[in-house]
Amino acid sequence: MKSRESLIRLKRFQAEEKRRRVQQIELMIAEFERMARDLEDQIKIEQERSGIRDQSHFAYPTFAKAASQRRDNLLASAQELQTQLETAQDELLAATDELRKHELLAERDQERERGTGDADAKEPARRGRQTLAGERRSV
Repeated sequence: MKSRESLIRLKRFQAEEKRRRVQQIELMIAEFERMARDLEDQIKIEQERSGIRDQSHFAYPTFAKAASQRRDNLLASAQELQTQLETAQDELLAATDELRKHELLAERDQERERGTGDADAKEPARRGRQTLAGERRSV
């Protein structure tokens, strides 16, 4: 029984680790998207300040070019993280299914033990009645 309990603890730990990984990736995606929005706002402000919106124009602000490139990189990273998130969610689902399976097996084993324990508890009571009845007969 201890090995089953250890296995359940291990599976629970693994499932929690997968859950933390999913949360971490979700936070990173949200942070990257927030940073990209901030950069987009800064780009618009810089474009308005300079009066040039065409990135191919020779006088387009270098800060706006750099911020635009950084924004694009952040959005690409967020998209890549989205793929990792889907994989991590699949792994989490598999880990929780595995945990649930082992918990159900442990529960079934406990019910069996209780059922066997109840039968063993009832058996001596029957034997005791039979012995008492046998003693009464012989008396």
